[in-house]
Formats: sequence, C-alpha cells, structure tokens
Amino acid sequence: MQTANIVDENIKKIAELFPNCLTEAKDDKGRLRMVIDFEKLKQELSEDAIGEGKERYQFTWPDKRHAIRLANTPISDTLRPCREESLNFDTTQNLYIEGDNLNVLKLLRENYLGKVKMIYIDPPYNTGGDFVYKDNFIMKNSDYKEMSGSYDEKGNVLVGELEKNTESNGRFHTDWLNMIYPRLKVAKDLLSEDGVIFISIDDNEQRNMKILCDEIFGERNFLTCVTRGTGTPTGGGFDGLVNELDYILIYARNILNATINGLEMSDTDALIYDQEDEYGKYLIRPLRRTGGEDRREDRPTMYYPITAPDGSHVYPKGPTGYDSRWICGESKYKELVANHLIYWKEVNQNGVKKWNVYQKFYLEGRLKAPGNLWTDVEGNKKATRDIRALFDSKKVFDFPKPVGVLQKCIGIGSDKESIIIDFFSGSATTAHAVMLQNVADGGSRKYIMVQFPEETTIETEAYQAGYKNICEIGKERIRRAGRQIRNGLESKCNALRDGIERMLSARPDATAQLLLLDQQKEIAQKIYEEQILPKQRELDELEERLEHLDIGFRVLKLDSSNMEDVYYRPEESTEKTLFEDNIKPDRTSEDLLFQVMLECNLPLSAKIETEKIAEKEVFSVNDGYLIACFDEKVNEDVIKEVAKRKPYYFVMRDSSLSSDNVADNFEQIFQAYSKDTIRRIL
Repeated sequence: MQTANIVDENIKKIAELFPNCLTEAKDDKGRLRMVIDFEKLKQELSEDAIGEGKERYQFTWPDKRHAIRLANTPISDTLRPCREESLNFDTTQNLYIEGDNLNVLKLLRENYLGKVKMIYIDPPYNTGGDFVYKDNFIMKNSDYKEMSGSYDEKGNVLVGELEKNTESNGRFHTDWLNMIYPRLKVAKDLLSEDGVIFISIDDNEQRNMKILCDEIFGERNFLTCVTRGTGTPTGGGFDGLVNELDYILIYARNILNATINGLEMSDTDALIYDQEDEYGKYLIRPLRRTGGEDRREDRPTMYYPITAPDGSHVYPKGPTGYDSRWICGESKYKELVANHLIYWKEVNQNGVKKWNVYQKFYLEGRLKAPGNLWTDVEGNKKATRDIRALFDSKKVFDFPKPVGVLQKCIGIGSDKESIIIDFFSGSATTAHAVMLQNVADGGSRKYIMVQFPEETTIETEAYQAGYKNICEIGKERIRRAGRQIRNGLESKCNALRDGIERMLSARPDATAQLLLLDQQKEIAQKIYEEQILPKQRELDELEERLEHLDIGFRVLKLDSSNMEDVYYRPEESTEKTLFEDNIKPDRTSEDLLFQVMLECNLPLSAKIETEKIAEKEVFSVNDGYLIACFDEKVNEDVIKEVAKRKPYYFVMRDSSLSSDNVADNFEQIFQAYSKDTIRRIL
C-alpha cells in the first residue's frame, strides 16, 4: 500500500555487486534491518573513492541530502477519480492529475517506468513568492505517520503542509533547488530510453538548472539550450536591461538512443531548392569532400575515379590540385547513380573544360534539423491574447507559455504514439499543444498533466470569473481548446466536402453527346485525377483525424490512502479494531479500483468496463486483464464466473465474501478454473 522504497532497491543492487558490503544494524526502535557497510564499500572502490573533506568538483547547497531523501522516500497516498470534472472519462487516454507533483510522480513511477517519450515542464522561475511545495514527508520506513496538511470538510488529508517561497527568499536558490531536485530525480525514471525532457527557464535559475540536470541526467546527455525571443521588448529585467529571452534546456535519458525529429521545410527554406526535373525540385552540393579531413590519406577508400558523361575519368582534387576524396565510397556512389541523385556540370576553367560532379538533394519529403535559436515561434504576448480569447477576454492566468512553442517541442521531441507529461501544468498549454499536434500530423499522443490546486486570490479576474484554483483554469482551458480544435477541423472538412461537390458539378458535361467523345472523357478524367482526387484524399485524412481526435481527460486527485490508519500501525490494533473494516468509509469502489490499478502497474487511462454478476458490481480493466469486485456479500457464483474468465489479476475486499464457507472455497474455485490468476485482498 506504499510506493516503492527506492533506498531499499538501491541497497539490493549494491548487495548484488558487493555482497560482502551488506550487513545488519538496529534502527532507533531496536529492530534489525539490512544496511550497507560504507567502509567496506570504500575498500571495494578504493582507487576511485574520495575521502571525507577531500576537494572535488561538486554542486551542493543546504539540505541537498534532505532533497535526495525526499525523492527516495515511499508514500502511502493514492489517486481518486473524479468523473464529474472529467470529459469523456470512459474513452479518453489523457489524464489530468491534481496534487503535489512530487507525490504524484512517485505514484506514477511504477506504472509509467520507462514509458514516457517526452517531458515538458515550465517550473517556477524563482522570482520571489512564486511557488509552493511539500517538504514534510520524511518518515521512517518502520513508522507510518499520517502527514499533516490541508483537510477537506470531512477531515481527510488532501495534501501535505505547504511552505511558500517567501519574497525574502525569492532571490536565493536553496528553497528553489530543494523544490526542483527531487521532482526531476523521480521524473527521470519515467523517461523511456529514447526519451527527452524540455525545461523552460529564464536567467534567474538557468545556470543552476543546467548544473542540476547535468548531475541528474548526466552531462553527456545534454542536447542543447534553446534560446527564444519572448516578444516582450518592454518587459521587466534587471538594472535597466530588458529581458527579451527565455531558454529551454533539452536533455536525453540516454543520448545514444535519443531521437529528435526534423522539421518540415518552410516556404523560405524551400527557396534554395532552385532546380527542377521530372522527379521534383532539388539543390546540388559538391560530391567532393570539403573542409577538414578532405585529403586522400584521411579516407583512402573514398579516392577513386568516376566516369563523366563524355567517358573521361574524374578524380577528387582539392583547390590547389592535391588528392582529395569523395564524400562516399564507390558502392554508395553507384547507389546514388541508380537513384538519379548525381548531377554533372561542365565548366570552363582557365580555358580548359572540365567536369564537376554534384549530389542532388530533393525537396520532397526532406526535413530540416531543428536549431537552438527559435526565431520563428510566437511570443508571450500572443500567448496571453490566445488564452484571453479562449476565456471570453478574461485574464485568468498570468504568463502562459505560447502554444506554438510547446507544439514545436512536441513535434521534435515525441512520436505519434507518445506519452507526454507536464508536471507543472499551469494553464495546461501542453495539453492544448498535444491536441493541435495530433491534428497536424494525425498522431494519437496521450498527455498527463499534473498541477497543484493552488488557490487564486480574491482580487484576480480568475477568482471573479469563478475559478477558485489553477486546476479549474487548466481543465476549463482543455475543454474550450478541445471544442475549438474540433470545430475548426469540422469546418475544414465541410469546406473540402463542399468544394469537391462544386468541382464535380462543374466537370465538362455540356451535352450527353459530348460526354461520349473520348477527348471529353480524357479531360474529365484528368480534372478528376489532378483536382478532385487530391481533395478527396485530403478530406478522407482529415475525417479520420476528426474521428480519432481525443479532446477528453480523466481527472484524478491526490489524496491520503484509502486504507484506515490501523492498516499501517498494527501495533495499535485492539480486539475491536482488528475486525473493523480496514477501508475508509468515504471511499467508493472506483476509488479502490484506481488504487489497485496503481499497484498492478496498469496505466491510469486503461479502459474500464462495469457489469453485474449475480447482482454484484464487477470491474473489468483492459479487457479482463484485471477484474475487481468490492461489493459486500460476494458469493460463489461471482467467484466462479470471474475465475472462468481467467484474469491476470483478481482483487476484492477483505470483507466482501458472504460467508466463511465461501472463503473456504475461494482458493479451490480458482485452482479449478484459473490457477494462474493472481488473487489480492484489500
């Protein structure tokens, strides 16, 4: 009923490598537990070990050890579904999660371990009083203690105690580093081997964020730091200087496996493709290697004769006549010839005719590598105008990120099937951008937005418009943006459909007699193939994208465990509490189901179906992979029907079985019908 204890897992890994370093020690309650003997471990690594106090290159700050422990400490929280605030709860693949993002990331760690292709975050920039965070859940593994914090009207713990980054601390770095470090450390585990993380930041903490990410992700996995203009030439800055720049740090989980997608060519980019043949527009580049390593001795296999159009042999020669080399070997050159990618040009050089050879690069299908200076994306002012337009001209959120910037990140950093996480979701610009990119390229990306429900203040337009916290703004933005995107796509489809109908009605059919003429038929066929058929294909593609467009989201809220405290403190149980229900009375069957989905490593967007078996509500997740029933008085008919379906997991409450006789027969029924099913009792 807790998230994985990362420290224990690390101890196991060390024990596998150095079993002699594993020993026992007593905790503060006098109980034995396995620990690492660091003195012996130092001996095993003696050549590379650094002694206490020895100078070394390092990045540290007050409470850094505490921040590391925060990332590793297990929690017993859970996520509760909220259907009434969701959109298309039963069919959507998207998640919107409310709660402290560190605890949420810990809950997601097992389910989404290595499955997230892209993370984007726009964390607080540490400009003073601009973030809240939880910093009170360090606890001993042997002693569960309910975390203090905010409570709902029923007295349930919602989130831990919040500490605000005060104005006095805003220009210092410790609070900010202690907030961001554990979150990045946990988030790294979610990234796939080819995954990437994009982090927006400004001058306040750009330097520290870079060093922090070098430590967490590895300096070798740094891809680039994107610089973009904010479009705010009159914005705030320091000492009379205006801050017009923002940055996006990009790191790979593993640079050897990382994938960054190319960008489509713009009309301006296409201007350099200034030649054309029957295969399309193209440009040419010399086949001879230029620049460094362009001599024959650098790559001897790339020095060979090529036959020119007049039958003469051409060798690669440098500007001063030295033996150079081609850019490819002879076999590759033959491939280029076969694919019509070689271009010859006869030139007159000092009265002597000679042949120069080039490689063709065709425009069609070509992508350009993204750079790290983004001058072609919209600025912050447009982002503010866009969100105002969505919310009926109300300023409901300060400093939203431009959706075009996020869409560009998603385009180069994710695949069409990717899972994308933003755990500083804010106004949910990332969710908006995911939907737009899916429409743009026909993708089916899924997003997970995580946002702490920080309250809006009474003087803000957001509060006066009815949005009491940031999560309400984010969810409403997704709803409105989704409708806008769907309506825009429907309008495009309708316009194409009308255009096709007009073109069909305008086909050359002046008289029935003319239609019989072969020439007229050829004209009609040509018009159909060149004008109507491409439009029909475009319409079919857009209609398919419209059909699969997911504008919904499943809302989940971080909460304390579904289990009563006595579950975690058996030493405090009595004869009375021993037989009481171990589940909190306000928790629903669906609450329990999502806790089970977390524990069974199922995606929280998994398909959930419900049905009645012998009058009992039964949940089936992912087409029967998990079956669960949390009703009271479950009899043998229910157990037998479930067992016949052979689920991988079956879960029920401890108090669900209708009688001792049913409990006695429970195992026998599964042994008879589905002995491999994993049975769990809450």
